[in-house]
Amino acid sequence: MSIEAIALLNDPVRRGLYEYVVSQGHDVGRNEAAEAAGVQRTLAAFHLDKLVEAGLLDAVFRRPEGRGGPGAGRPAKYYRRASGEFAVSVPPRDYRTAASLLAEAVERAGLDEKAEEAARERGRACVGEPEEALRERGYEPYEERGVLRMRNCPFHLLAEEHPVLVCSMNLALLEGLVEGTGWRARMDPAPGRCCVALSKTNEI
Repeated sequence: MSIEAIALLNDPVRRGLYEYVVSQGHDVGRNEAAEAAGVQRTLAAFHLDKLVEAGLLDAVFRRPEGRGGPGAGRPAKYYRRASGEFAVSVPPRDYRTAASLLAEAVERAGLDEKAEEAARERGRACVGEPEEALRERGYEPYEERGVLRMRNCPFHLLAEEHPVLVCSMNLALLEGLVEGTGWRARMDPAPGRCCVALSKTNEI
């Protein structure tokens, strides 16, 4: 199923629609998606629904803002990034189980500080501007009122199983990555985004 889902993105219109939806900080309606992709609304709707069927996007229904009560019409369809993950490896590899076992071993041995030290050193080894380095590593950074936030957590599944360990390692990694750049990494968890945010001030 993962290969088939990812293969859907070979279509340039479909990929453009997918990339637009997942890059937004809000649910995207069909009209907005069609305009962004430069295609007709009916074509956009067709491709968006195919992405939903494949599990790459989620669909939600609600009335547009400012409309409600009798005569407001039926709810409109909106799209957002799906909560699931897709990974393709041929032949199959099970790195997630290995990572989970290692995380459990670190917790049992009380090696959290050592893990953070290793993560911070790895961050220092990263090169390039912070925003570009984050983008290359799948964080999907975006700026919001002077704060650099990230729509995606590259360690999402592992963080759900071992939140304290993984989030502290993630913070240490990003602390190392921005060391000496003028940015500061702070914990700033919220649903639907990475638990760390970067700021050039003392406030996030």
